Amino acid sequence: MSVGRPARGDALFGARLFVVALAPRLWVGLSWAGEPVWDGHYYDFGARRIAQGLGYSDDLTIDGHLVWHPWAHYPVGYSAFLAAFYRVFGASHAVAAVANALVGAALAVVTWALARHALDATRARIAGLIVAVHPGLILYAALLMSEPLAALLTLAAFWLAVRDDDRRRGLVVGALVLGVAALVRPQALLCAPALAILHPPSPPPRKQGGGSVSALARLSALVPPALLAGRGARGVGFALAACAIALVPVLPWTARNCAVMDGCALVSTNAGWNLAIGAFPRATGRFETLRSSDGCREVTGQVQQDRCWLDYGIDQIRAHPGRWLALVPAKLGFTFDHESFAVEYLHEARPEAWPEDRRVRARDATTLAHRLLLAAAALGCIAFPSARRPRGALAQGALLIVAAGLVAVAFAVDVPTFWPVAVFVSIVPWLPFPGRPDVPPAMLLGVALLATTLLTHAVFFGEDRYHMVVTPVLALLAAAALRPRTGFAPAA
Repeated sequence: MSVGRPARGDALFGARLFVVALAPRLWVGLSWAGEPVWDGHYYDFGARRIAQGLGYSDDLTIDGHLVWHPWAHYPVGYSAFLAAFYRVFGASHAVAAVANALVGAALAVVTWALARHALDATRARIAGLIVAVHPGLILYAALLMSEPLAALLTLAAFWLAVRDDDRRRGLVVGALVLGVAALVRPQALLCAPALAILHPPSPPPRKQGGGSVSALARLSALVPPALLAGRGARGVGFALAACAIALVPVLPWTARNCAVMDGCALVSTNAGWNLAIGAFPRATGRFETLRSSDGCREVTGQVQQDRCWLDYGIDQIRAHPGRWLALVPAKLGFTFDHESFAVEYLHEARPEAWPEDRRVRARDATTLAHRLLLAAAALGCIAFPSARRPRGALAQGALLIVAAGLVAVAFAVDVPTFWPVAVFVSIVPWLPFPGRPDVPPAMLLGVALLATTLLTHAVFFGEDRYHMVVTPVLALLAAAALRPRTGFAPAA
C-alpha cells in the first residue's frame, strides 16, 4: 500500500500531541461531567439501551404492558459509539468522559495529519496544537454530544483519501468513512462529491511482480477506469461513485428503519422537524420547541411525524419565502457569532458548580477563543503580499484589507457579528485571485465541510454547538495564515 507515511520524528510528535490533547480532556471530563442534559440525555439513554442488547429503542406502556419501541429520531452513530464503551466498561459518566477525551485527542492528531498534506511541517503542527488546546473542544470532553466524533470521522475520511498514492483506493476508503460519519451527522454525506471532485482518482500505480490483489484494490474497481476519459464527465462520474460508496455503511441502518419503523428513513427522523423549526411562524433562527398545535396534531410514528413536519416546513417556505430568507443572518449568527453551548450544558447539568460569575467568565473566554480563531482563519487563503509580484500583491493586499475590515466590524458593532467572516472563509479559497497561495485538496476539503455547514444551518436553524464540527478546519486555516504563495511540500 503506497501512502504518505510520517517520518519517525513526525510519529513521535503525533504521540506527544495525543498526550497533550488527552490530559486536559481527561481532567475536565472526569472532574466536571454531570447528568447528561438536552440532547445528551437521549444519546446516553440510547447508548445504554444498545449496550444492554435492546437496540436503539425505548419501552412504551400499552394496556399495562411494556412494549419495545424502536427509535430513529436522532442519528444512531454517537450512541452506538458510546455503547461499545458501556458494554465493556459499564455505563457511567466517567466511561463516557474517557471515550470523549479519546475522541478529542484523536481529533487533534487527525487535524495535524490532514494539515501535513496542505501545509509545511511547522504550520501543520500548529494546526494540531490549536485543536489540542482549544478551550471549547476541551470542555466538550465533559459533554455527551456528537460534534467531536462527527468532526473526527469526517476529517479522517479526508485524510485517508489524500494520503493514498492510489487515488481510486483513497476515494473508496474516504467515502466509506464518510458514510460512517453520516451515521453520527448525516450532513457528512454532502462532502462525498467534494471528496471526488477535489481529489479526483487517477489510474492506480502499476503492480510490480506477483502477489495477491487486496480487498481494497478490488473494491476500488467500483470507480470504473472508463471515467478517466473526459474531465467534465469524469468529475460527475467520480462524484456519483463517491456518493454511492458513502451510502454503503448507511444502507444497513436504513434497512433496519424500514423494517421496524413506521416507514423508511435514511439515517434519522429529525430533518423535517429541523426544517419546520427554521421556517414556522414562531421561528427565531435558533432552536424552538415545536408543539402539535403548530401543525402536526395527528401522527402515530416517528417517520410519519417527520414527514408531516417536512411538508409543513416546505409549505411555510413556499407561503413566506421572504420571512424564511430574512432569518438566514440570524441562523448563521447563532451558529458562528459566539461559543457558549459547552458552558451552558455544564451549568445545566451541575448548576451548583457554575455560579453566575464563573459561568459568564467561562462563556466569555470560549467565545473570545472562537472569534480569534475565526479571525485568523480568514487569513488562511491569503498570501503575504510580495513586492516581486505587483499584480498578485495588489489582489492579496485587497483581500487582506477586506478580511481585516470584516473582523474589525465584527468586533466593533454593539452585538459582535462574525458570521460574515465565516462566509468569507468559505468562499475565498475557491476564487482564483492573482498571487494566492497554494490551496491543496486537503485544505479545500476542509473548506467544503465549512461551506456545507453554513448551507445546512442557513436552511434549517443555528446554534453555536454546530460550528464545533468545523473548529478543526478553522484551526487548519488559521495555521495557514499569510503563508508564502509557494513553498508547500506534500507529506513524504
